[in-house]
Amino acid sequence: MRVQYRARSLADIDDIFSYLEKRSPSGALNVLQAIFAGAQSIAENPYAWQATDDSEIRVKVLSRFSYKIFYTILDHDTVEIMHVRHTSRRPWERESGD
Repeated sequence: MRVQYRARSLADIDDIFSYLEKRSPSGALNVLQAIFAGAQSIAENPYAWQATDDSEIRVKVLSRFSYKIFYTILDHDTVEIMHVRHTSRRPWERESGD
């Protein structure tokens, strides 16, 4: 499957990298690599990860770095990464347009 990123998810990834890079440039790169590898594993097996309360949204947890990747399956050949957030943050409430 093909991976598509919403603008919000790309902004999330940029914010995560910017925040971590100030503290540990190599750690920031490791997290970034894990996020993109997680997105690729979603594309390879999109039904493998947990469904959320919203039947259209699934979530993959990157347990090593405590990030969640929220995504939806658009069609038979595309997954869309909607949002990326740290597990310590309050639960994500999907807004209209998300």
